[in-house]
Amino acid sequence: MTVSTKDPKQFPVLRNLQFSPIKDKEEQYVVLWDPTGLSQDKLVLPLHYFFLIQHLNGEHSLEQIGALYLKRFGEFLMPDRLAKLVADLDAKLFLEGERVESARREAQAAYRLAPVRPALYAGKSYEGEKEKLIAQLDNFFTSKEGPDFKPSANRGKKIKGLVAPDHEIRQAGPIYAWAYKELREAEAPDLFVLLGTSHAGLAQPYAVTDKDFETPLGTVQADRVVLDRFKAKGGMPFFDEDLSHRHEHSIEFQLPFLQQTVGTKRPFTIVPILCSFSPTCLSDPQLAQTGKQVETFIRVLKEALAESGKEVCLIASGELAHIGMRYGDPDPPTDFSFHKCMQTDLEMLKPVEELKPDAFAQFIQKEQDSRRIFGFAAIYTLLKLIQAEKGQVLRYDRGITDQYNSTVTYASMAFF
Repeated sequence: MTVSTKDPKQFPVLRNLQFSPIKDKEEQYVVLWDPTGLSQDKLVLPLHYFFLIQHLNGEHSLEQIGALYLKRFGEFLMPDRLAKLVADLDAKLFLEGERVESARREAQAAYRLAPVRPALYAGKSYEGEKEKLIAQLDNFFTSKEGPDFKPSANRGKKIKGLVAPDHEIRQAGPIYAWAYKELREAEAPDLFVLLGTSHAGLAQPYAVTDKDFETPLGTVQADRVVLDRFKAKGGMPFFDEDLSHRHEHSIEFQLPFLQQTVGTKRPFTIVPILCSFSPTCLSDPQLAQTGKQVETFIRVLKEALAESGKEVCLIASGELAHIGMRYGDPDPPTDFSFHKCMQTDLEMLKPVEELKPDAFAQFIQKEQDSRRIFGFAAIYTLLKLIQAEKGQVLRYDRGITDQYNSTVTYASMAFF
């Protein structure tokens, strides 16, 4: 978020929104939405209006933005049109300001009062009825892209961790199944630390919640013993942004798989954590404060887990590369560029298999995160916490996310 001391009415600040290009016949537009779920609205804008909102950063006045529009398009923009756009953005809670802060306070209060974190995406991203969901999960295992139920080479071993996608379950379900097949056949613990990816971003590198999570298969209990130990050891500040769990799908998407592979045999508990930081914070002196927060979090959580005396399995939920126009590239991916991206992804995952978190971070820094590895923070945290001998890439795939062939890549991994 841009911090500005200027009059927000004349120097408005756009919130951290997500966008995607869309096409209707020959016309091109951009659709905006709020990844935090604070606003449920979407806004479809023509490309020249998208140019306008990119300058709503608190540094440009409305008059200056009008001048930039004239210079870019050779067309005078009537002030009332720009004022109407800004008013519309404000009404939809897309601008920073008191309206958004008030809505955030109300949402936080409602989240704390709720008995559980509800299954927000049930019936949308995966089946919302119990029997249908069980059948859907089974189909992911037996589908052409799935792992089937043949015995794993790691059957009976103590499993220490997984990396799984957090892409749309209906599309990536068979890739999730490759990770959870290993869990199904392993000697699994009854405590799972879920390291999700915060797609909306966080002010701090981590956000922890103590809420139980609800799914169509029942309620998953948060581990109060571990969470209380974590708080007592200095982890309390990392609960400040627990509202971010309300709308984030990254942890929710793991739970039906966990319930079906482990929960059918015995009860289990979770420690739900969202992660959001770049590899740059680990080496850039200007981001040293964030780097210290990462170190503190990992140390405190490691101590809390050790003192609990429980066996633990760490699950990092996140995607890998994001390429294409939806993610800021000037052109759609080609078969060649995707193949090159796949080769780079698999090379990047070698230090993950070898349990080398710093080498993993350095690989992404070396390419200046040009492919936007969203799952970095969750995977890095897993590597810093895990006590395993090796990791293994089980399956790799991609998903297409818009009409312009924008592509997300993801993988399943297991650690023993």
